[in-house]
Amino acid sequence: MKILFPLKAGILLLEKMKIISYILSTLFAIVFFIILLVFHPIQWIGLKLGGQELHQKVVNVMNWFLVKSLLILGVPVRVENKYDIPKNQTVIFVSNHQSMFDIPPIIWYFRKHCPKFVSKIELGKGIPSISFNLKHGGAALIDRKDKKQAIAEMINFSKRINEKKWSATIFPEGTRSRNGQPKSFASNGLKMLVKYNPDTYVVPLSINNSWKVFKYGKFPLGVGSPIKITTHEPIKVDSLPFEELLQKVEATVKSGIQQ
Repeated sequence: MKILFPLKAGILLLEKMKIISYILSTLFAIVFFIILLVFHPIQWIGLKLGGQELHQKVVNVMNWFLVKSLLILGVPVRVENKYDIPKNQTVIFVSNHQSMFDIPPIIWYFRKHCPKFVSKIELGKGIPSISFNLKHGGAALIDRKDKKQAIAEMINFSKRINEKKWSATIFPEGTRSRNGQPKSFASNGLKMLVKYNPDTYVVPLSINNSWKVFKYGKFPLGVGSPIKITTHEPIKVDSLPFEELLQKVEATVKSGIQQ
């Protein structure tokens, strides 16, 4: 009986937490999609009236709202950065990938560096605000089934960020980690970015806990797990041969991931 009582209490607590999660997840989903719906026409207006500069400012504000909307789930976002990231030039952010909620904090907290993403082509249509930004904001939309298209897109993207003095954000794992365990880094995307931006820096980022938002699946969402992004020391691209650079960046990113 002494063993059964705490067991039953624990089960009841889990059931209550799941009920709370359903309520908060529903509220969050409503707020999240309202933000996307509201900012879709605002992005269009910003792009038409002020070009990509005004459009980017609209995108930055939208992502501030998306980051703050996570507080509904009891999920604050904290970014730790002890280093000076070079400004007014292209940098390459390289990060592990745990969920869709990795992206709004990177856009907002590193907005001075104007980060653009390498994304799969399917996300370029059908999603309010997100698809518009990917299609018109300068991202690379990669068709994973078409190697020729993917290479051409990465070349154009690499040249574009260099010309515009934007920055790139790439997730070399290729797919999201569903349990927080990092995967091996693929080299192709980063290699292309480095080739066309030989004078830049790679900035490794380690993301923790964003996978826990989806630990139950798509619904309900996980609550109460703060997301943390750690910035590591920038690495000059030409300071190492590419293979050594890739190994160092991968090791650095993984060193900041909590297991």
